[in-house]
Amino acid sequence: MNEYCVLGRQMPTPIHRVPPIFKMRIFASDEVIAKSRFWYFAQMMTKMKKSRGEILQCKQILERKPMKIKNFGIWLRYDSRSGTHNMYREYRDLTSSGAVTQCYRDMGARHRARAHSIQIIRMEEVPASKCRRPNIKQFHNSAIKFPLPHRLQKQQHKPRFTTRRPHTTF
Repeated sequence: MNEYCVLGRQMPTPIHRVPPIFKMRIFASDEVIAKSRFWYFAQMMTKMKKSRGEILQCKQILERKPMKIKNFGIWLRYDSRSGTHNMYREYRDLTSSGAVTQCYRDMGARHRARAHSIQIIRMEEVPASKCRRPNIKQFHNSAIKFPLPHRLQKQQHKPRFTTRRPHTTF
């Protein structure tokens, strides 16, 4: 997934010479799908169709600090087999587009929600003090350790084949 900023408006008419410009932040795999999603949401929110409108700009937004780990909060809405549901989810990733990719895969796995039925309402970076979910909070500990059980030592001067099994616990 990539993040796009799409600007669009209705075509100017003699009655409406300067129509308002609408700006949307859309997550899509490419520019064509981003424009398509823009028209989908524009038609839902206003009486604006693709046949009577124009896209002024569609540009990909890149992350400011792609090497810093961040917490992201995503407010979304999705259609399930039983109805429409609102949801808040938290993810930990380097980029916002990476967090959205995680969200789409997670929603597909846990709720069987297809990508076309998921609508991201809002997304923002959440400070560590405001995180709600315990699976994200567990990584905020500064003294966190990741043990390495069952590892093999390098055997530089030993034969490749031996009659003993490798010893992996130290």
